[in-house]
Amino acid sequence: MTILPSSAAITRAAMADLPTKFGQFQIVVYLDAEQKEQVALTCGALAGPEPVLARLHSECLTGDIFGSHRCDCGEQLAAALSAIQQAGRGVLLYLRQEGRGIGLVNKIRAYALQQQGLDTVDANRALGLPDDMRDYGIAAAILRDLGIESVRLLTNNPAKIASLEQYGIIVRERVPLQAPANAYSAPYLLTKQLRMGHLLDGRML
Repeated sequence: MTILPSSAAITRAAMADLPTKFGQFQIVVYLDAEQKEQVALTCGALAGPEPVLARLHSECLTGDIFGSHRCDCGEQLAAALSAIQQAGRGVLLYLRQEGRGIGLVNKIRAYALQQQGLDTVDANRALGLPDDMRDYGIAAAILRDLGIESVRLLTNNPAKIASLEQYGIIVRERVPLQAPANAYSAPYLLTKQLRMGHLLDGRML
């Protein structure tokens, strides 16, 4: 197990009940070492050895808020919140890692390059950026603060599983999180599968 880096230090800053169209959650806001706000939406009793249904969702302004068809982020967010409510016990972490960690400005610059024919990986590289800059040390720290020892992880991304386990969170099961493809997102989803190792569970694009 890797010791959590100092950058993963978190402080619980605020919490309240949050009724949503998906159901009742509790919202917990954390401040990380850079004073950036990170969010946990929780449902049910979480502490204990039994695995908790969990989603690590990286912030996506274009998909989550504006309903962009370039990605499946908004659909994944809604599906994860619905699944957690249906399970009656779970957590969604909303992590401030826009554009796989490159930030909103660079993400939109990458979009412009994709309009010229590059895929999402090559667009990042053309900007001199890594394929994926995300780190899940903060996510592991929040899960520990919530008393969670093991999870059933809602993800198609094996890198999230490896990262959480590196930081000492046991992943008991990977739960696929599928969203329908459209004409804009199909190339993006295929690139994630072929070049970034995402698992699409045989779903046709």
